Amino acid sequence: MTTVRQSPLDPAFVQDPYAFYRAARARGPVHLWQDYGMLAAFDAATVQALLRDRRLGREVPRDQDRRAPVHLADWDALERHSMLELEPPTHTRLRGLVLRAFTSRRIKALAPDIRAVCDDLLTALPQSPFDLIPAYCTQVPVRIIARLLGVPEAMAPDLLRWSNAMVAMYQTPRSRATEDAANAAARDFTDFLTRYIGSRRNDPRDDLISELIAAEQDGETLTAAELTGTCVLLLNAGHEATVHSLGNAVKTMLEHDTPRAALAPDAVAATVEELLRYDPPLHLFTRYAYEDIEIAGRTLRQGEQIALLLGAAGRDPGVFAQPDRFDPQRPVKAHAAFGGGLHFCVGAPLARLEMQIALPMLFDRLPGLALAEPPRYAASYHFHKLDRLIVTA
Repeated sequence: MTTVRQSPLDPAFVQDPYAFYRAARARGPVHLWQDYGMLAAFDAATVQALLRDRRLGREVPRDQDRRAPVHLADWDALERHSMLELEPPTHTRLRGLVLRAFTSRRIKALAPDIRAVCDDLLTALPQSPFDLIPAYCTQVPVRIIARLLGVPEAMAPDLLRWSNAMVAMYQTPRSRATEDAANAAARDFTDFLTRYIGSRRNDPRDDLISELIAAEQDGETLTAAELTGTCVLLLNAGHEATVHSLGNAVKTMLEHDTPRAALAPDAVAATVEELLRYDPPLHLFTRYAYEDIEIAGRTLRQGEQIALLLGAAGRDPGVFAQPDRFDPQRPVKAHAAFGGGLHFCVGAPLARLEMQIALPMLFDRLPGLALAEPPRYAASYHFHKLDRLIVTA
């Protein structure tokens, strides 16, 4: 078995993980990544196939002890009811309920709200130079997901604080301080939603929380814990990826002097797909094996995990010509930035719409936008996100 070695904390890797992906993929599609102690798939064909293989899943195998330590009890209580960490039939039921709200009609209807939010934020941008991440990239998706679910937008600072603390559990490095902060955030998040959902039971509106409450009351076996866990997941996942996608996208466009025509109405959708392929926000997603599986001549044993390198799949030369070249005119092909299979990101249409509106509005309002300092990525693998993005207008 071929073994590859690469610390996710290595500063060179943090700034450019694609060099490692390229070297690993040249040696074969699947290797043992020693630093993680698990097999890892680097090519698009294998990643896409495993995302759809029902012999693999996110849920911890039943024969493995998944009891969390006492100091993570609140965080684990949410994780146990997170759609992201479940498999059928529970996953099917929860996802079906959520998709009632994530209809194409409802997503398209959010376009005026997205434009209004972007306009407000662009009008209030600070004087140059400034960090575009907190001023714009963060605020667009968090305010929109709050509106979609029916949570007060005034809660945005708390939502961001709780979300950042909880998402840190999936990043490297992870310390006891990280765990304590995540558990406290999970407890506060749960307390807020429990109270808020309780107050909304007799005050239904046209939002996702009302849809989920109605489903629970109709006897569709949505427990109170599932209701809370689903809302937390959607609030976290509904903005986290888009924040990083927008930041990475602006960086890419500025570094490549991308012509404004790439964001024209007839071109912006393809440009967004190329931006997501070229520098996606999530680079690694794991799956458990529910039986022994042969993968590219390697055996993945039952109960073991495999890392699917979504970021590497998007740079596979077997699918994309000159994959390390950013090309807004590249013909659109399927990529893995939003995952795939049963766990394909339910919010992908919303994320795409937000980017298709937020990017043109940004560059229209600030035609002289430029980098004020070299952007730096944060040491936060499995996420690939900017530490800050200092620009001048």
